[in-house]
Amino acid sequence: MRKNETLEGKSVRLLRVGEQVRHALAEILMRGDVHDEVLASHPVSVTEVRMSPDLRHATAFVKPLLGKDEEVVLKALRTNTAYLQSEVARRVNTKYAAKLKFIADESFEEGSHIDALLRREDVARDLGDE
Repeated sequence: MRKNETLEGKSVRLLRVGEQVRHALAEILMRGDVHDEVLASHPVSVTEVRMSPDLRHATAFVKPLLGKDEEVVLKALRTNTAYLQSEVARRVNTKYAAKLKFIADESFEEGSHIDALLRREDVARDLGDE
């Protein structure tokens, strides 16, 4: 394992830049810098940003508050991608401006599904002390 990699295999630099991009996007969206009615009326959480190894592509996982109007919000983000890319490039100092891609974050639904499975009576019985 390289000295600049974590146990998961991603370099610390990729994780650090991804976190900087996430913070920049969250700040832009929170402040209402994007002049879009949908984004102005729907608070959006940027839960994670994954960078490509060459730092030229960033995949942003987003979730509208309470998961409401997810497709509409994703469409608005994708419509305003050029503006968001330029703003992120201005705030995050990298050699290249990363191309942004927005994807709905499904981790909350997956977590809820796993939690529901673990709470089922037959599963709880199998997991309990024997």
